[in-house]
Amino acid sequence: MKKLSTQPKNGLHGQLAVPGDKSISHRVLILGAVSHGTTTVHHFLTAADCLSTLTALRALGVPIEQAGSTVQVTGRGWHGLTAAKQSLDLGNAGTGTRLLAGLLAGQSFDSTLIGDASLSQRPMQRVATPLAALGAQIDLSAGHLPMRIHGQNLHATHVQMTVASAQVKSALILAALQADGPSTIMETLPTRDHTERLVRAFGGDVQTAGDQRTVTVQPRPQLHGQTLTIPGDMSSAAFFMTAAAIVPHSQVTLTDVGLNPTRTGLLQILQRMGGQVTVTPQVNPGEPLGTVTVTASQLRPITLTASDIPAVIDELPLVALLAATANGVSRITGAEELRYKETDRIATIVAELRKLGVNITALSDGFVIDGRSPWHVVDSQLASHGDHRIGMMLAIAALRVSTPLQLTDAGAVDISYPTFFDDLAQLLPAKAVLA
Repeated sequence: MKKLSTQPKNGLHGQLAVPGDKSISHRVLILGAVSHGTTTVHHFLTAADCLSTLTALRALGVPIEQAGSTVQVTGRGWHGLTAAKQSLDLGNAGTGTRLLAGLLAGQSFDSTLIGDASLSQRPMQRVATPLAALGAQIDLSAGHLPMRIHGQNLHATHVQMTVASAQVKSALILAALQADGPSTIMETLPTRDHTERLVRAFGGDVQTAGDQRTVTVQPRPQLHGQTLTIPGDMSSAAFFMTAAAIVPHSQVTLTDVGLNPTRTGLLQILQRMGGQVTVTPQVNPGEPLGTVTVTASQLRPITLTASDIPAVIDELPLVALLAATANGVSRITGAEELRYKETDRIATIVAELRKLGVNITALSDGFVIDGRSPWHVVDSQLASHGDHRIGMMLAIAALRVSTPLQLTDAGAVDISYPTFFDDLAQLLPAKAVLA
């Protein structure tokens, strides 16, 4: 049980550099593993999810050295991986699981992927079915882990995706890179494009067209190790941006944040809601990055539909929190994907924000939130439900109230942001920080 910091009288102030991007950290490890030469990664995210992927690759015969946030991967090429001696335990890492499914589908050996109780409840048929179009043979248990992958030669294909998922798209790209000819992947909506960018950086040929909804993959490239610095994770920075926006008298600056256009949905939503946001891009040869400053302001309500969701899927708990402070009724739809995350995030967001007196109603695919209703704490015992993003969202929500609050299973934040509470403390006056 963790005591949460509550309403600071003078707001949050300061400058912060958040840890490396979680999505990119997974992908760099995997592409480094199948490259030739050494890949050196700076500002790697040393969170539980990314370390699960790192451990799995080591079990597949990839030499990886880690010193803090610097990781060195000795590439084995496409044909240098070896069968693991036991099942690969991915813990809670949904990204690592789905991406490795695409990689291992084209190998010459069988693999079994397992995970913790939460990951074992998440749907995996959504990646197994499209991979089958390339000839992959994957066995699941009622659509879930354990996942048994029978590695074999893959063939070129055209795949029409049925869900807007960067994880599924990335799995398909990793499989298509091992196929016998060019493959085309069609998305329902554009999703984050870190895999496409990184494959090109490592020397592969992946082209996008049609507002990035069509991805063409040229097979069997010889990838070469790279030296890369991972930008700060927008999804992590988003917690402090939200805090600055909703806690009176606040102003917070986040430095070296990734500004990939497929990841800046929260910034755009903040601006649409009337938030005071200043973005200063920096010159960078890889992923775009820059500095973001957010100042507290009165927010307007917002309406989001399915086309808005992919760019802000991980930040939707925070969008709900922003809406809970806006001067009007917000409506979020087209977000059914939230029900298949670490928890059913629609259910958990509604349950936990209602404890703070937020007027929020669940829809099958989103929420209706009336931010005009005053908050009144009805239950001081908040719960992360083992979901890292729910836990961090509630820690930010606590800054809006003066009632003492506690959070159960606060350790869940280690999945993506082990230093979250320490970083939050840097922005608070010393007397507002609780153990």
